Amino acid sequence: MATRKERERADRHQRIIDVARELAESQGWEAVTVRKLAERIEYSQPVLYSHFTGKAAIVTAVAVEGIIDLTAALRAAEATATTPAEALERVTRAYLDFAAANPALYDAMFVLSTDLVFGLDAPQPLRDAFAVFEGLFRPFVDDADLGARAEVAWSSLHGLATLERAGRLRPELREQRLAMLVAEWLAAVRV
Repeated sequence: MATRKERERADRHQRIIDVARELAESQGWEAVTVRKLAERIEYSQPVLYSHFTGKAAIVTAVAVEGIIDLTAALRAAEATATTPAEALERVTRAYLDFAAANPALYDAMFVLSTDLVFGLDAPQPLRDAFAVFEGLFRPFVDDADLGARAEVAWSSLHGLATLERAGRLRPELREQRLAMLVAEWLAAVRV
C-alpha cells in the first residue's frame, strides 16, 4: 500500500514538472501559475503545494531536469568527436542548439530566479554538466586552470545563446561565430 502511494506521489510530482515545462514552452513562464497547473493536472492547489512550496520550486525542478537533458545532449555530441578540438566544436554547437530548441527550459536553467545552487555546492546534475566543460579542456590545460577555463567557456556559450535567442545576433554569421569561438579557445590553451 505504501509503495503504491509513493509511486502515485512520484507520478503526480513528475506530472506537475512536465505540465509546467509544456506550459512554459508554449506560453512562457508568466503563464505558469499554481492555479493553472492545478487546473491542468486536475488536482487542487493544496496538492501542488504538498509537492512544491511555490513557483520558484517548480521552476527549479524543471531546471534540474533540463540540466540533465542538456548534459545528455553535450555528452552525445562529445561522443561523436574523434579529436579534442572536434569535441569542443561539437559540444559548442550542441549547447547552442539546445538553448535555441528549448527557450523556456533554458531560461529556467540559467536565467530565471530559482533555488539552484551553483559552484562547489551545486546539485549533482549541475556538477555533471560542468564536468563536461572541464573534460573538454582537460587535454589542453593543467588541472589548476580547468575550473576557470570551463567557467569562461560556459559563460561565452551562455552569452551567445542568450543573444541568439533574443535575435540580437545575425543568424547568417552563426557558423562563423562558432568557428571563431572554438579557434579562440584552442589558441588560448595552446600558448
